[in-house]
Amino acid sequence: MTNTDLAKRVYDHAFKLDPIIRSLLDTDIYKLLMLQTIWKEFADIPVTFSLINRNRDIPLSRQIDLGEFREQLDHARTLSLTKKERIWLAGNTFYGQDRLFSSEFIDWLSHYRLPGYELAEVGDQIRIDFHGSWSDITLWEIPVLSIISELRSRSALKRYGRFELDIIYSRAKAKLWEKIVRLKQLPDIRLADFGSRRRHSFLWQNWCVQALRDGLGENFTGTSNTLLAMEHDLDAIGTNAHELPMVLATLAANDEELKYAPYRVLESWQRTYDGNLLVVLPDTFGTTGFLRNAPEWVAGWSGFRIDSKDPVAAGEELMDWWRSRGQDPASKLIIFSDGLDIDSIEMIHRHFLDKARVGFGWGTHLTNDFRGCAPDHNDQLNAFSLVCKVTRANGFPTVKLSDNLEKASGPETAIQRYLDVFGKDQVLHRTVLV
Repeated sequence: MTNTDLAKRVYDHAFKLDPIIRSLLDTDIYKLLMLQTIWKEFADIPVTFSLINRNRDIPLSRQIDLGEFREQLDHARTLSLTKKERIWLAGNTFYGQDRLFSSEFIDWLSHYRLPGYELAEVGDQIRIDFHGSWSDITLWEIPVLSIISELRSRSALKRYGRFELDIIYSRAKAKLWEKIVRLKQLPDIRLADFGSRRRHSFLWQNWCVQALRDGLGENFTGTSNTLLAMEHDLDAIGTNAHELPMVLATLAANDEELKYAPYRVLESWQRTYDGNLLVVLPDTFGTTGFLRNAPEWVAGWSGFRIDSKDPVAAGEELMDWWRSRGQDPASKLIIFSDGLDIDSIEMIHRHFLDKARVGFGWGTHLTNDFRGCAPDHNDQLNAFSLVCKVTRANGFPTVKLSDNLEKASGPETAIQRYLDVFGKDQVLHRTVLV
Protein backbone atom coordinates (compact mmCIF):
# COMPACT_ATOMS: atom_id res chain seq x y z
CA MET A 1 0.00 0.00 0.00
CA THR A 2 1.89 3.05 -1.23
CA ASN A 3 1.19 6.57 -0.03
CA THR A 4 -1.99 7.50 -1.93
CA ASP A 5 -3.05 10.98 -3.03
CA LEU A 6 -6.23 10.93 -0.95
CA ALA A 7 -7.76 14.06 -2.41
CA LYS A 8 -7.27 12.84 -5.98
CA ARG A 9 -8.69 9.43 -5.10
CA VAL A 10 -11.85 11.01 -3.67
CA TYR A 11 -12.24 13.46 -6.55
CA ASP A 12 -11.56 11.04 -9.37
CA HIS A 13 -13.05 7.61 -8.66
CA ALA A 14 -11.58 5.37 -11.34
CA PHE A 15 -13.81 2.37 -10.76
CA LYS A 16 -17.50 1.68 -11.27
CA LEU A 17 -17.44 0.23 -7.78
CA ASP A 18 -14.67 1.48 -5.51
CA PRO A 19 -14.65 -1.32 -2.92
CA ILE A 20 -14.47 -0.32 0.73
CA ILE A 21 -13.81 -3.82 2.08
CA ARG A 22 -11.14 -5.48 -0.06
CA SER A 23 -10.14 -8.37 2.17
CA LEU A 24 -11.73 -10.64 4.74
CA LEU A 25 -8.83 -9.60 6.99
CA ASP A 26 -9.96 -5.96 6.87
CA THR A 27 -11.38 -6.48 10.34
CA ASP A 28 -10.11 -6.23 13.89
CA ILE A 29 -8.00 -9.09 15.20
CA TYR A 30 -10.23 -9.47 18.26
CA LYS A 31 -13.04 -10.61 15.97
CA LEU A 32 -10.88 -13.46 14.68
CA LEU A 33 -9.68 -14.35 18.18
CA MET A 34 -13.26 -14.45 19.44
CA LEU A 35 -14.39 -16.32 16.33
CA GLN A 36 -11.94 -19.13 17.05
CA THR A 37 -13.40 -19.54 20.55
CA ILE A 38 -16.96 -19.30 19.21
CA TRP A 39 -16.19 -21.83 16.46
CA LYS A 40 -14.70 -24.28 18.95
CA GLU A 41 -17.37 -24.08 21.67
CA PHE A 42 -20.49 -22.18 20.62
CA ALA A 43 -20.64 -22.29 16.82
CA ASP A 44 -24.32 -23.15 16.33
CA ILE A 45 -25.96 -20.76 18.78
CA PRO A 46 -28.51 -18.75 16.73
CA VAL A 47 -27.90 -15.00 16.90
CA THR A 48 -29.01 -11.72 15.40
CA PHE A 49 -26.68 -8.75 14.97
CA SER A 50 -28.28 -5.34 14.39
CA LEU A 51 -27.17 -1.82 13.56
CA ILE A 52 -27.70 0.65 16.44
CA ASN A 53 -27.37 4.41 15.92
CA ARG A 54 -26.77 5.92 19.35
CA ASN A 55 -27.00 9.43 17.88
CA ARG A 56 -30.57 9.37 16.58
CA ASP A 57 -30.31 12.99 15.45
CA ILE A 58 -27.99 11.77 12.66
CA PRO A 59 -30.36 10.99 9.71
CA LEU A 60 -28.31 8.12 8.39
CA SER A 61 -30.57 7.14 5.49
CA ARG A 62 -30.30 10.69 4.11
CA GLN A 63 -26.52 10.70 4.32
CA ILE A 64 -25.72 7.51 2.44
CA ASP A 65 -27.28 5.97 -0.65
CA LEU A 66 -28.91 2.61 0.10
CA GLY A 67 -28.13 1.34 -3.40
CA GLU A 68 -24.43 2.03 -2.92
CA PHE A 69 -24.63 0.52 0.55
CA ARG A 70 -26.11 -2.68 -0.83
CA GLU A 71 -23.43 -2.84 -3.55
CA GLN A 72 -20.68 -2.58 -0.95
CA LEU A 73 -22.28 -5.21 1.28
CA ASP A 74 -22.68 -7.58 -1.66
CA HIS A 75 -19.07 -7.04 -2.70
CA ALA A 76 -17.89 -7.87 0.84
CA ARG A 77 -19.82 -11.13 0.59
CA THR A 78 -17.67 -12.21 -2.38
CA LEU A 79 -14.43 -12.11 -0.36
CA SER A 80 -12.58 -15.10 1.02
CA LEU A 81 -9.09 -15.66 2.40
CA THR A 82 -6.33 -15.46 -0.17
CA LYS A 83 -3.42 -17.89 -0.13
CA LYS A 84 -1.14 -15.13 1.18
CA GLU A 85 -3.56 -14.30 4.01
CA ARG A 86 -3.96 -17.93 5.01
CA ILE A 87 -0.18 -18.44 5.16
CA TRP A 88 0.23 -15.25 7.21
CA LEU A 89 -2.45 -16.26 9.75
CA ALA A 90 -0.98 -19.74 10.08
CA GLY A 91 2.66 -18.69 10.33
CA ASN A 92 2.67 -15.32 12.07
CA THR A 93 3.56 -14.84 15.73
CA PHE A 94 0.85 -13.13 17.77
CA TYR A 95 1.53 -11.94 21.32
CA GLY A 96 4.76 -13.91 21.33
CA GLN A 97 2.90 -17.14 20.50
CA ASP A 98 3.35 -19.24 17.39
CA ARG A 99 0.32 -20.87 15.77
CA LEU A 100 -2.25 -18.90 17.74
CA PHE A 101 -4.85 -20.03 15.21
CA SER A 102 -5.25 -23.79 14.84
CA SER A 103 -4.88 -25.38 11.41
CA GLU A 104 -8.44 -26.74 11.72
CA PHE A 105 -9.81 -23.24 12.34
CA ILE A 106 -7.85 -21.76 9.43
CA ASP A 107 -9.11 -24.55 7.16
CA TRP A 108 -12.68 -23.66 8.13
CA LEU A 109 -12.05 -19.92 7.74
CA SER A 110 -10.55 -20.49 4.29
CA HIS A 111 -13.97 -21.57 3.01
CA TYR A 112 -15.87 -18.85 4.87
CA ARG A 113 -17.81 -16.01 3.25
CA LEU A 114 -19.99 -13.39 4.86
CA PRO A 115 -23.66 -14.53 4.85
CA GLY A 116 -26.79 -12.63 3.79
CA TYR A 117 -28.48 -9.67 5.46
CA GLU A 118 -31.79 -7.83 5.78
CA LEU A 119 -31.69 -4.13 4.85
CA ALA A 120 -34.46 -1.51 5.05
CA GLU A 121 -34.96 2.23 5.36
CA VAL A 122 -36.99 3.19 8.43
CA GLY A 123 -37.77 6.91 8.44
CA ASP A 124 -34.45 8.70 8.34
CA GLN A 125 -32.59 5.68 9.72
CA ILE A 126 -31.22 2.44 8.28
CA ARG A 127 -32.16 -0.94 9.63
CA ILE A 128 -29.88 -3.85 8.92
CA ASP A 129 -29.99 -7.24 10.62
CA PHE A 130 -27.88 -10.36 10.26
CA HIS A 131 -29.44 -13.69 11.31
CA GLY A 132 -27.73 -17.06 11.57
CA SER A 133 -25.36 -19.19 13.62
CA TRP A 134 -22.94 -17.26 15.81
CA SER A 135 -19.86 -18.48 13.95
CA ASP A 136 -21.34 -17.37 10.61
CA ILE A 137 -22.64 -13.94 11.65
CA THR A 138 -20.08 -12.44 14.01
CA LEU A 139 -17.59 -11.24 11.36
CA TRP A 140 -20.15 -8.83 9.85
CA GLU A 141 -19.69 -6.33 12.70
CA ILE A 142 -16.58 -4.47 11.55
CA PRO A 143 -17.22 -4.48 7.76
CA VAL A 144 -20.76 -3.08 8.02
CA LEU A 145 -19.62 -0.25 10.30
CA SER A 146 -16.60 0.53 8.12
CA ILE A 147 -18.77 0.59 4.99
CA ILE A 148 -21.32 2.99 6.49
CA SER A 149 -18.66 5.29 7.87
CA GLU A 150 -16.79 5.52 4.56
CA LEU A 151 -19.94 5.92 2.45
CA ARG A 152 -20.97 8.78 4.73
CA SER A 153 -17.55 10.40 4.30
CA ARG A 154 -17.68 9.98 0.51
CA SER A 155 -21.13 11.57 0.41
CA ALA A 156 -19.97 14.51 2.51
CA LEU A 157 -16.97 15.12 0.24
CA LYS A 158 -18.89 15.16 -3.05
CA ARG A 159 -19.62 18.87 -2.73
CA TYR A 160 -15.94 19.88 -2.87
CA GLY A 161 -13.61 20.56 -5.75
CA ARG A 162 -10.14 19.11 -6.23
CA PHE A 163 -8.28 21.87 -4.38
CA GLU A 164 -10.80 22.07 -1.53
CA LEU A 165 -10.31 18.34 -0.98
CA ASP A 166 -6.57 18.84 -0.96
CA ILE A 167 -6.95 21.47 1.78
CA ILE A 168 -9.29 19.25 3.85
CA TYR A 169 -6.85 16.34 3.83
CA SER A 170 -3.88 18.62 4.47
CA ARG A 171 -5.62 20.03 7.54
CA ALA A 172 -6.52 16.55 8.80
CA LYS A 173 -2.93 15.37 8.34
CA ALA A 174 -1.56 18.42 10.17
CA LYS A 175 -4.08 17.91 12.94
CA LEU A 176 -3.06 14.30 13.49
CA TRP A 177 0.64 15.11 13.32
CA GLU A 178 0.24 17.78 16.01
CA LYS A 179 -1.31 15.10 18.24
CA ILE A 180 1.58 12.74 17.49
CA VAL A 181 4.10 15.46 18.43
CA ARG A 182 2.35 15.77 21.81
CA LEU A 183 2.30 12.00 22.25
CA LYS A 184 6.05 11.84 21.69
CA GLN A 185 6.53 13.95 24.82
CA LEU A 186 4.91 11.29 27.03
CA PRO A 187 7.54 8.98 28.56
CA ASP A 188 7.02 5.28 27.80
CA ILE A 189 3.70 5.85 26.00
CA ARG A 190 2.30 2.60 24.55
CA LEU A 191 -0.39 3.16 21.97
CA ALA A 192 -2.16 1.09 19.30
CA ASP A 193 -4.60 1.91 16.50
CA PHE A 194 -8.15 0.75 17.35
CA GLY A 195 -9.86 2.80 14.65
CA SER A 196 -11.28 0.35 12.08
CA ARG A 197 -14.98 0.56 12.97
CA ARG A 198 -15.58 4.27 12.51
CA ARG A 199 -12.70 5.28 10.26
CA HIS A 200 -13.05 8.03 7.69
CA SER A 201 -11.90 5.53 5.06
CA PHE A 202 -9.62 2.54 4.68
CA LEU A 203 -6.96 4.62 2.92
CA TRP A 204 -7.10 7.24 5.67
CA GLN A 205 -6.67 4.61 8.38
CA ASN A 206 -3.71 3.29 6.41
CA TRP A 207 -2.18 6.80 6.39
CA CYS A 208 -2.81 7.23 10.12
CA VAL A 209 -1.12 3.92 10.93
CA GLN A 210 1.96 4.87 8.91
CA ALA A 211 2.08 8.29 10.56
CA LEU A 212 1.97 6.75 14.03
CA ARG A 213 4.66 4.23 13.18
CA ASP A 214 6.97 6.91 11.82
CA GLY A 215 6.15 9.40 14.59
CA LEU A 216 6.19 7.16 17.65
CA GLY A 217 8.56 4.38 16.60
CA GLU A 218 8.58 1.52 19.11
CA ASN A 219 6.01 3.29 21.28
CA PHE A 220 3.45 2.53 18.58
CA THR A 221 2.58 -1.03 19.49
CA GLY A 222 0.52 -1.97 16.43
CA THR A 223 -2.97 -1.95 14.98
CA SER A 224 -6.18 -3.84 15.64
CA ASN A 225 -6.75 -4.03 11.87
CA THR A 226 -5.55 -7.45 10.74
CA LEU A 227 -5.01 -6.49 7.10
CA LEU A 228 -2.94 -3.42 7.97
CA ALA A 229 -0.92 -5.45 10.47
CA MET A 230 -0.11 -7.93 7.71
CA GLU A 231 0.69 -5.29 5.07
CA HIS A 232 2.93 -3.20 7.34
CA ASP A 233 4.50 -6.04 9.36
CA LEU A 234 2.98 -4.73 12.59
CA ASP A 235 1.64 -6.53 15.64
CA ALA A 236 -2.11 -7.18 15.46
CA ILE A 237 -3.50 -5.90 18.77
CA GLY A 238 -6.74 -6.95 20.47
CA THR A 239 -8.34 -9.53 22.74
CA ASN A 240 -12.12 -9.83 23.30
CA ALA A 241 -15.30 -7.77 23.46
CA HIS A 242 -18.75 -7.45 25.07
CA GLU A 243 -20.27 -9.84 22.55
CA LEU A 244 -19.04 -12.94 24.41
CA PRO A 245 -20.70 -12.29 27.80
CA MET A 246 -23.82 -10.89 26.11
CA VAL A 247 -24.40 -14.17 24.28
CA LEU A 248 -23.33 -16.51 27.07
CA ALA A 249 -25.68 -14.71 29.46
CA THR A 250 -28.62 -15.89 27.33
CA LEU A 251 -27.60 -19.50 28.02
CA ALA A 252 -28.16 -19.05 31.78
CA ALA A 253 -31.05 -21.10 33.16
CA ASN A 254 -31.51 -18.89 36.25
CA ASP A 255 -30.24 -15.75 37.97
CA GLU A 256 -27.35 -17.59 39.63
CA GLU A 257 -26.06 -18.86 36.29
CA LEU A 258 -26.61 -15.39 34.82
CA LYS A 259 -24.47 -13.88 37.57
CA TYR A 260 -21.65 -16.30 36.72
CA ALA A 261 -21.87 -15.81 32.93
CA PRO A 262 -19.03 -13.21 32.68
CA TYR A 263 -16.64 -15.64 34.35
CA ARG A 264 -17.78 -18.55 32.20
CA VAL A 265 -16.59 -16.42 29.28
CA LEU A 266 -13.15 -16.16 30.83
CA GLU A 267 -13.02 -19.90 31.52
CA SER A 268 -13.75 -20.51 27.85
CA TRP A 269 -11.19 -17.93 26.74
CA GLN A 270 -8.33 -19.39 28.75
CA ARG A 271 -8.95 -22.84 27.28
CA THR A 272 -7.61 -21.36 24.02
CA TYR A 273 -5.37 -18.42 24.97
CA ASP A 274 -2.87 -17.44 27.64
CA GLY A 275 -0.20 -14.83 28.41
CA ASN A 276 -0.89 -11.30 27.21
CA LEU A 277 -4.19 -12.40 25.69
CA LEU A 278 -5.58 -12.91 29.20
CA VAL A 279 -7.08 -9.42 29.33
CA VAL A 280 -10.45 -8.94 31.03
CA LEU A 281 -13.18 -6.61 29.72
CA PRO A 282 -15.26 -6.18 32.91
CA ASP A 283 -17.93 -3.61 32.08
CA THR A 284 -20.53 -5.55 30.06
CA PHE A 285 -22.76 -5.75 33.13
CA GLY A 286 -20.92 -3.19 35.29
CA THR A 287 -17.30 -3.13 36.44
CA THR A 288 -17.97 -2.75 40.17
CA GLY A 289 -20.26 -5.78 40.28
CA PHE A 290 -17.83 -7.77 38.15
CA LEU A 291 -14.96 -7.13 40.55
CA ARG A 292 -17.09 -7.78 43.64
CA ASN A 293 -18.18 -11.23 42.44
CA ALA A 294 -15.05 -12.30 40.54
CA PRO A 295 -13.43 -15.64 41.47
CA GLU A 296 -9.93 -15.38 42.90
CA TRP A 297 -8.29 -16.79 39.76
CA VAL A 298 -9.41 -13.76 37.69
CA ALA A 299 -6.90 -11.60 39.60
CA GLY A 300 -4.12 -13.71 38.09
CA TRP A 301 -4.94 -12.61 34.53
CA SER A 302 -2.48 -10.30 32.78
CA GLY A 303 -4.64 -7.19 32.71
CA PHE A 304 -7.94 -5.42 32.15
CA ARG A 305 -9.36 -3.16 29.44
CA ILE A 306 -11.23 -0.11 30.73
CA ASP A 307 -14.00 0.91 28.37
CA SER A 308 -17.10 2.80 29.52
CA LYS A 309 -16.26 4.07 33.00
CA ASP A 310 -14.44 7.25 33.97
CA PRO A 311 -10.88 6.15 33.24
CA VAL A 312 -9.23 7.44 36.43
CA ALA A 313 -11.98 6.13 38.71
CA ALA A 314 -12.00 2.77 36.93
CA GLY A 315 -8.21 2.44 37.02
CA GLU A 316 -8.01 3.29 40.71
CA GLU A 317 -10.85 0.87 41.52
CA LEU A 318 -9.06 -1.86 39.60
CA MET A 319 -5.71 -1.27 41.31
CA ASP A 320 -7.39 -1.37 44.76
CA TRP A 321 -9.01 -4.68 43.75
CA TRP A 322 -5.68 -6.15 42.66
CA ARG A 323 -4.05 -5.11 45.94
CA SER A 324 -6.89 -6.68 47.95
CA ARG A 325 -6.08 -9.96 46.21
CA GLY A 326 -2.35 -9.85 46.77
CA GLN A 327 -1.47 -8.67 43.25
CA ASP A 328 0.98 -5.88 42.41
CA PRO A 329 -0.70 -3.37 40.05
CA ALA A 330 2.72 -2.35 38.71
CA SER A 331 3.00 -5.80 37.10
CA LYS A 332 -0.45 -5.59 35.50
CA LEU A 333 -1.65 -4.19 32.19
CA ILE A 334 -4.46 -1.60 32.01
CA ILE A 335 -5.70 -0.75 28.51
CA PHE A 336 -7.79 2.39 28.01
CA SER A 337 -9.94 2.57 24.88
CA ASP A 338 -13.14 4.60 25.29
CA GLY A 339 -13.49 7.75 23.17
CA LEU A 340 -9.85 8.71 23.59
CA ASP A 341 -8.23 11.80 22.15
CA ILE A 342 -4.97 13.58 22.83
CA ASP A 343 -6.13 15.46 25.96
CA SER A 344 -7.57 12.38 27.67
CA ILE A 345 -4.56 10.25 26.70
CA GLU A 346 -2.20 12.81 28.24
CA MET A 347 -4.30 13.02 31.42
CA ILE A 348 -4.60 9.25 31.87
CA HIS A 349 -0.91 8.70 31.12
CA ARG A 350 0.18 11.27 33.71
CA HIS A 351 -2.13 9.83 36.36
CA PHE A 352 -1.08 6.19 36.00
CA LEU A 353 2.60 6.64 35.14
CA ASP A 354 4.64 4.14 37.19
CA LYS A 355 1.47 2.76 38.85
CA ALA A 356 0.70 0.08 36.25
CA ARG A 357 1.62 -1.00 32.72
CA VAL A 358 -0.65 1.28 30.72
CA GLY A 359 -1.62 0.96 27.08
CA PHE A 360 -4.01 2.94 24.88
CA GLY A 361 -6.29 1.74 22.11
CA TRP A 362 -6.92 4.92 20.12
CA GLY A 363 -9.99 4.68 17.92
CA THR A 364 -12.39 7.12 16.32
CA HIS A 365 -10.51 10.34 17.08
CA LEU A 366 -7.43 8.82 15.47
CA THR A 367 -8.93 7.56 12.21
CA ASN A 368 -11.88 9.95 11.80
CA ASP A 369 -11.09 13.37 13.22
CA PHE A 370 -12.04 15.82 10.47
CA ARG A 371 -13.68 18.28 12.86
CA GLY A 372 -13.06 21.79 11.55
CA CYS A 373 -11.09 20.61 8.51
CA ALA A 374 -13.72 21.50 5.87
CA PRO A 375 -13.99 25.14 4.79
CA ASP A 376 -17.72 25.17 5.58
CA HIS A 377 -17.38 23.10 8.81
CA ASN A 378 -19.40 20.26 7.30
CA ASP A 379 -20.92 18.32 10.23
CA GLN A 380 -21.30 15.19 8.09
CA LEU A 381 -17.52 14.79 8.27
CA ASN A 382 -17.77 14.42 12.05
CA ALA A 383 -17.78 10.90 13.48
CA PHE A 384 -20.70 9.67 15.57
CA SER A 385 -21.61 6.68 17.74
CA LEU A 386 -22.72 3.82 15.50
CA VAL A 387 -22.43 0.21 16.62
CA CYS A 388 -23.41 -3.24 15.38
CA LYS A 389 -24.31 -5.41 18.36
CA VAL A 390 -25.66 -8.87 18.96
CA THR A 391 -29.32 -8.22 19.81
CA ARG A 392 -30.68 -11.78 20.12
CA ALA A 393 -29.09 -15.10 20.99
CA ASN A 394 -30.38 -18.54 21.82
CA GLY A 395 -33.94 -17.28 21.32
CA PHE A 396 -33.62 -14.43 23.86
CA PRO A 397 -32.86 -10.70 23.64
CA THR A 398 -29.31 -9.85 24.65
CA VAL A 399 -28.45 -7.15 27.18
CA LYS A 400 -25.52 -4.87 27.69
CA LEU A 401 -25.56 -2.64 30.76
CA SER A 402 -22.14 -0.97 30.54
CA ASP A 403 -20.81 1.35 33.23
CA ASN A 404 -22.55 4.07 31.25
CA LEU A 405 -26.27 3.38 30.90
CA GLU A 406 -26.35 5.61 27.80
CA LYS A 407 -24.61 2.67 26.12
CA ALA A 408 -27.05 0.09 27.50
CA SER A 409 -28.91 -2.07 25.00
CA GLY A 410 -31.77 -4.54 25.25
CA PRO A 411 -35.48 -4.46 26.21
CA GLU A 412 -36.25 -2.40 29.31
CA THR A 413 -37.59 -5.37 31.28
CA ALA A 414 -34.46 -7.39 30.53
CA ILE A 415 -32.20 -4.45 31.45
CA GLN A 416 -33.98 -4.17 34.80
CA ARG A 417 -33.49 -7.87 35.50
CA TYR A 418 -29.78 -7.62 34.75
CA LEU A 419 -29.48 -4.55 37.00
CA ASP A 420 -31.12 -6.54 39.81
CA VAL A 421 -28.74 -9.47 39.28
CA PHE A 422 -25.46 -7.59 38.75
CA GLY A 423 -26.12 -4.49 40.87
CA LYS A 424 -26.65 -0.82 40.13
CA ASP A 425 -23.74 0.64 42.10
CA GLN A 426 -21.54 3.05 40.15
CA VAL A 427 -23.52 2.57 36.95
CA LEU A 428 -24.03 6.13 35.66
CA HIS A 429 -25.34 8.13 32.71
CA ARG A 430 -22.63 9.89 30.63
CA THR A 431 -22.98 11.51 27.23
CA VAL A 432 -21.80 9.25 24.40
CA LEU A 433 -19.96 11.10 21.64
CA VAL A 434 -18.31 8.24 19.71
